[in-house]
Amino acid sequence: MAAGLDTVETVAVEPNVPDVPDSESSNDLRHRRLRWASTRHPNGRPRHMSRLHRLSLGARLKRHSTASERIANEIASAGENKGDDVDINRSSLPHRRVYVNLPLPPTDLDEHGQPLTQYPRNKTSSSKYTPLTFVPKNLFLQFHNVANIYFLFIVILGIFPIFGASNPGLDATPIIVIVTITAIKDAIEDYRRTILDLELNNSPTQILANWHNPNVSEDNVSLWRKFKKASTRVSIRFLRFLKRYLGGRKRRMEMDAKERRRREEEMADDDQFSDTDAGRTMTLATIQSEYTDHRISESFQMHEIRRSHDVSRLSHDVSRLSHDRGRQNPFDDVPDYRKPSIDLTRGNVMDHSRDIPGTARFKRGFWKSVRVGDFVRIRNDDEIPADIVILSTSDSDGACYVETKNLDGETNLKVRQAVRCGSSIKHSRDCERAAFIIESEAPHPNLYAYSGVVRWSQSNPADPRLPPQEMAEPITINNMLLRGCTLRNTEWVIGIVMFTGQETKIMLNAGDTVTKRSRIARQLNINVLYNFLILFALCFVSGVVEGVQWGKSTNSIEWFEFGSIGGSPAVDGLVTFWTAVILFQSLVPVSLYVSIEIIKTIQAFFIWSDTYMYYEPIDYPCTPKSWNISDDLGQIEYVFSDKTGTLTQNVMELKKVSVNGISYGEAYTEAMAGIQKRQGINAEVEAANALRQIMISKDNMLQDLKTIYDNPYLNPDKMTFVAPHYVADLKGAAGPAQAAATHNFMLALALCHSVLTERVSDDPPVLEFKAQSPDEAALVGTARDVGFTLIGRTQRGVILDIQGHIQEYNVLTTLEFNSTRKRMSAIVRMPEDNRIVLFCKGADSVIYSRLRKGGQDDLKESTAEHLEQYANEGLRTLCIAQRVLTEEEYMLWSREYDEAAAALVDREEKMEIAADRIERELTLLGGTAIEDRLQDGVPDAISLLADAGIKLWVLTGDRVETAINIGFSCNLLNTDMELLVFQVSAEGGLQEAEQKLMDYMSQYFQLKGTVEELEAAKKDHSPPDPTYALVIDGDALKLVLDESLKMRFLLLCKQCKAILCCRVSPAQKAAVVKMVKNGLGVMTLAIGDGANDVAMIQAADIGVGIAGEEGRQAAMSSDYAIGQFRFLSRLLLVHGRWSYRRLAEMIANFFYKNMVFTFSLFWYQIYNDFDGSYLFDYTYVLLYNLAFTSLPVIFMGILDQDVDDKVSLAVPELYQRGILRKEWTQRKFWMYMFDGLVQSVICFFFTYLMFYTGGFVTRSGLQLNQRESMGVFVATAAVIVANVYVLLNQYRWDWLFCLFISLSILIMFFWTGVYTASTVSAGFYGAGSQVYGSLIFWASILVTSVACLLPRFLVKATQKLFRPLDVDIIRELIRLGEFEYLNHIEPDQVGITSISVGTSREKLDDNAPTVTTSNGSDSVTANSNGATSSNGKKHFT
Repeated sequence: MAAGLDTVETVAVEPNVPDVPDSESSNDLRHRRLRWASTRHPNGRPRHMSRLHRLSLGARLKRHSTASERIANEIASAGENKGDDVDINRSSLPHRRVYVNLPLPPTDLDEHGQPLTQYPRNKTSSSKYTPLTFVPKNLFLQFHNVANIYFLFIVILGIFPIFGASNPGLDATPIIVIVTITAIKDAIEDYRRTILDLELNNSPTQILANWHNPNVSEDNVSLWRKFKKASTRVSIRFLRFLKRYLGGRKRRMEMDAKERRRREEEMADDDQFSDTDAGRTMTLATIQSEYTDHRISESFQMHEIRRSHDVSRLSHDVSRLSHDRGRQNPFDDVPDYRKPSIDLTRGNVMDHSRDIPGTARFKRGFWKSVRVGDFVRIRNDDEIPADIVILSTSDSDGACYVETKNLDGETNLKVRQAVRCGSSIKHSRDCERAAFIIESEAPHPNLYAYSGVVRWSQSNPADPRLPPQEMAEPITINNMLLRGCTLRNTEWVIGIVMFTGQETKIMLNAGDTVTKRSRIARQLNINVLYNFLILFALCFVSGVVEGVQWGKSTNSIEWFEFGSIGGSPAVDGLVTFWTAVILFQSLVPVSLYVSIEIIKTIQAFFIWSDTYMYYEPIDYPCTPKSWNISDDLGQIEYVFSDKTGTLTQNVMELKKVSVNGISYGEAYTEAMAGIQKRQGINAEVEAANALRQIMISKDNMLQDLKTIYDNPYLNPDKMTFVAPHYVADLKGAAGPAQAAATHNFMLALALCHSVLTERVSDDPPVLEFKAQSPDEAALVGTARDVGFTLIGRTQRGVILDIQGHIQEYNVLTTLEFNSTRKRMSAIVRMPEDNRIVLFCKGADSVIYSRLRKGGQDDLKESTAEHLEQYANEGLRTLCIAQRVLTEEEYMLWSREYDEAAAALVDREEKMEIAADRIERELTLLGGTAIEDRLQDGVPDAISLLADAGIKLWVLTGDRVETAINIGFSCNLLNTDMELLVFQVSAEGGLQEAEQKLMDYMSQYFQLKGTVEELEAAKKDHSPPDPTYALVIDGDALKLVLDESLKMRFLLLCKQCKAILCCRVSPAQKAAVVKMVKNGLGVMTLAIGDGANDVAMIQAADIGVGIAGEEGRQAAMSSDYAIGQFRFLSRLLLVHGRWSYRRLAEMIANFFYKNMVFTFSLFWYQIYNDFDGSYLFDYTYVLLYNLAFTSLPVIFMGILDQDVDDKVSLAVPELYQRGILRKEWTQRKFWMYMFDGLVQSVICFFFTYLMFYTGGFVTRSGLQLNQRESMGVFVATAAVIVANVYVLLNQYRWDWLFCLFISLSILIMFFWTGVYTASTVSAGFYGAGSQVYGSLIFWASILVTSVACLLPRFLVKATQKLFRPLDVDIIRELIRLGEFEYLNHIEPDQVGITSISVGTSREKLDDNAPTVTTSNGSDSVTANSNGATSSNGKKHFT
């Protein structure tokens, strides 16, 4: 093969041979297992020397061409070779080149010789501020708020004496307090983020030092950056000083010890990692080495992503065939493009001819110091500091294992592979010798895709005088370690940094979370606008009236005033307008926003602190991610839920199998209980009977298994597959054919997977299976229970303990499962007869379409019937098949697959095409049925939500039959419902879907699908009658989501009690949520647990993620994260309802109290020509919202409670007011505003009428009819009335809230007494002692308060007596003792009525098992004598 190709690929060839000749050295074996890094040419020989020289790496760098020109030249030369499959065009030109130990071309350098390309630093920051920028930036962000700008404008107006503000400095007090409180909150939040940033950026890692990285320039720190760093250091030291000397002696000792440890680590030798360490493979404690021989590595290695074909075996066979034909070259039968061009067994980026200084060492550095192009060394259990390409690992096969929990939330280990050309790099000296270029695509956020290529010049060891050849090897995502992942079970990894900082995939995926605003917050804007309009009207009236009055020449103003400030009526009116803006400023509730933030923050804390939503198995409380939408939890009308992992546990248990047309397995599933409920059968008794029989069969099966093999790995308590007949047939009871079929079936389960093993203990031996999906773990676990135990993995394949016989199976190729393929295959060389067998498992529809034609008709039919039966029982089904391959078939296919795996363009598509070709002509072995059990409390939670008026839709990828039966078992469906199954034939289209849609609407609901009917449906929030349920599959859903049918389909769904959407994709889930949310204008909630639910979660008004034990990607993207579905009922019915009602009432009262105070001032303007005079001291205006009336409304929003949590769950119908949005309406807003207006009239005119005809005097004879003294009367009445009014509207009266009311009123008295005792109060001096010492003041306050509050009291009393709300009736029943039974029930047990099935291993006298089921009120106990209820009724004998 010639070297005339500039773009060359590394061919994947790995000899996984069970029988390697003993004479073969381990080096030969290892070399032959690695990929060939070779060129390809149709003629199979090199071209002219000058051509090779022109294509060499060094010559290319000297040509001074641009990057695109160099690639274009390579394309031109590559295009001459028709056999090459590398199709690179200008659209696929690399966006990044990283040069390692090679100089950058001059075109990539600036005039100073520095790299033109600047890469982002690896130092990341999630904080908004620095100590230097906090004050200006925080102020800038805060004054984006319109309300803050408004009050700042008020302060600025008060500076000018023309507008009559008495104390401009005091005017700024409210805005200063609000801004300060917000700034402190922001500072605390940002300080925590800053500490986390510092810890992350200063995390240790090992970086190659004393070595030149040509890709980056030296870090020249600017003067400004030095100043910022210095300010940050000073701030941190100051905080540490405070912590040290304010934290006590114990704190100081801890900080000293921590500092000593840090210094010891820094002083330690950073390159003590010896060469012998670098070359040693880490031995996993989880693997047993006694099962290996001299041809197997001393440690079993976890499974590699892909195993290529068995080249040594195939080469031996081809050689034998060639010898028979008289040929000498074993590669004569191999096409030319597969032949090596030079005598190489692998490519190697190391250039041993280079002169190196030998000074490079791996030194301890920090994440923030990592740069693009740096060599880094990662040790076991270290986090990955940047996105790096793996060059070599401690594993001799180049594998390493990574945990991606921080990236995607999954805790299972994933395997990554080093590029083959870097396998010789073991220590720092090797890094100096390596010389190569990495061409990479641009950074992008896709976690599962990456495309790049490493290029280097390969010298010919046979003849060093020959020019080096251009070599290339592709890089995929499987050759990458991503920032944030953790290295596991691998001693070390050496890699080259490709992306840093904001260009890493984890940072690209950490975009700004979409900020959600609650419905009330959105509606609040219009109400604040109304207040602005009212304020404008008041100011406009004041300006006009005052201007007109000054323009008159017939009044007494000219005699008593010294002239106007403006000099003309128009200017006087304008000045008065702005004076009135200052005077009536409290009408606009700027403090309302701060109060709402405080309330929602504390509500989020209450949710997080609720121990009844704490999931102990994973130590996870209900975690609010979005704190500002808690009130939306009380208005949810539609809940969209995933099934697997959300309603179910996602803990799979294999229950039944079908092998060679015979069904095996005994199980009683929750779906079967649902079916029996539908048929009117007593499910409790049937459950007890079935479980009793299962236990007897389980004992029989265990005894039969012991006669075959005393399996040390079998744990009877965890065995889920109960089938004594299977064991009998395995022993030959049904004949040798069935025995062979059952044996081969279990062998397929034990071989076709990607499971890793971990030894938990040795005595007794316990193996834990690490699987990428729980389905795989269940299948391998069942094979283990039957005697086909996966012991571990080797570099060649897997080792099984088959009924006491240890056997290694060579896994040649693994074709992984993905959502597109819906299948997985493993190609295995069988050690018994040296056959090559492909085992395939996948969805029944996929496997059946790939079975060979013209055979197994009876088996296909019987297996399909069994799978249908399993699905009806609520089980998840898979098919198992195989195909026997000849050596020639596999060899030809493997070449094609290797070429696809080595492609630089469209690699994934080519690999998929190759895999599809081999997974054909399959032979059916049978099927499996796996149960995914419901989570605890799911039926009760669904029942509670339904009673609350919440409509639940289940969106799942399962089959229709499985979804229906799960629906019955979880109380979503019941026997009284008629199921409307909406399916469209394969040939049908929009017309058939439309026709079926119209038929259902007219036949069952007498609807025509008109716009008027849809508008009427939008206004109707009542839950549909439990008469119909709609079930639709993905194909039909795709049609009805068309714009022409969407609204009619929505109208049909509105009439059904339950909706099940089956076989739906993630995009369809999100589309359904948006259809309901936008089409009906309702509040929606989506809940799921997996990555496929993220789109649905983000589309809903509120997204709830289930924090599962195996993955938390949905939880990370959600607004609230919970541990189990059952907690959703408490989150909505308790916390959601409370939050919504509290906040709605608090906001209404806030607007009310501002109306009372502001209009009391306004009425005074009538009697002084609206000139902007103050009825009372200006400090009252400033402190009214800030101190005098703030606590009661805030604590109403925090602590008010109409009924407790137990009653909220016992009477879920109380939630319906939130669905109907009755707690916050525009009508309520205007009623409270009117109430405030009326009470302002009473507060002012009661006082005015007292002083209208005369005045009152103090004991010393001083008159009380001055303006300031009269203002104390009005202001005190307004404050008392506003606070007591809040008390009237509150449901919960206790000592704490009464204390807040009292404190707020007393603050008013305290301020008046203290402030007026000082001459600072100027004209207000002495008013407090004078007024408070007068009896008429106290009499006036009493009469005014009663007059203001009596109408409200009478209205509320009338409403509760004659038109009571639901909650009023329930509160009365509580007082009557109707809910006293709840005192003996825990809150998390309220509403539990479903059947719970448990088992007991206690034996009766006849050694029969005892099984107990319970529904919370009646229990059934079953044993050999029958089943007996707790009421004494016997069900069977």
